[in-house]
Amino acid sequence: MDTGARFDIARLRRIGFEQWDPIGGSVPEDEYDSYLLKAAGNLWNGDPIDQVASYFVRVEVDAMGLEAVPGVYERALKASEAISQYVASLKV
Repeated sequence: MDTGARFDIARLRRIGFEQWDPIGGSVPEDEYDSYLLKAAGNLWNGDPIDQVASYFVRVEVDAMGLEAVPGVYERALKASEAISQYVASLKV
C-alpha cells in the first residue's frame, strides 16, 4: 500500500511488541511488520482506530489461528491508539 508516508518500522515494531504481541515469546523482530505497516497505512488514510483494532483481532484469530482470549480487543485497541498517535505526529 502506497500511503505517501514513510513509517519508521523500528517505532512500529516497538509499539507492536509492547502493546500487541499476540504470539509472545521469541519471534523474529520482523514477525509483525506487514500487519503493523497495514495498520499504520490504514490510519494514515483515515480509518478509525476501532476499525484498525478489529483488524488486529482478525489477524490474531483468523490469520494466525490463535484463540480469542479475554482482553484481545483491548490489547489490539491499545496498539491501534499508539500507532494512531505516531501516525498523527507525522502529519504535523
